[in-house]
Amino acid sequence: MPIGDPGGGIFTYTDEGLPETLFFATVPSRDIEAGISFYRDILGMTVLYRKEKEAVLRRNGATLMIKLSDNVGVDTGIFLGVVSPYDLHRRLIDEGVVFVRDPVRAPMGVYTSFKDHEGNIIHAIEMKAEIRL
Repeated sequence: MPIGDPGGGIFTYTDEGLPETLFFATVPSRDIEAGISFYRDILGMTVLYRKEKEAVLRRNGATLMIKLSDNVGVDTGIFLGVVSPYDLHRRLIDEGVVFVRDPVRAPMGVYTSFKDHEGNIIHAIEMKAEIRL
């Protein structure tokens, strides 16, 4: 009997219950307020809420949770979608942000990688690129 059918009948799954989107990603920080400052002031995100050990910020479809942690300075694996990685690169360089990768073409599009206030690596990739293998 399928778990989702309490009557025991035959049930065929289609798309229901499958993931639709990445809702948010988590970034570690030793200092929630410093994290808020970076993501709000440098990346233009809006604070949705803040608590003692976490805060959630959003800009358009990108939602990040800053979570209190001693394990910082990691490659988060997060790729923020941007119109132009070149424009982001220029803008953040002017803000003093450290880059670990200048914009480069990859199969999924042009991307760049930078460090946040704690040394966590965040990636930014062009949103409308065609996949090139």
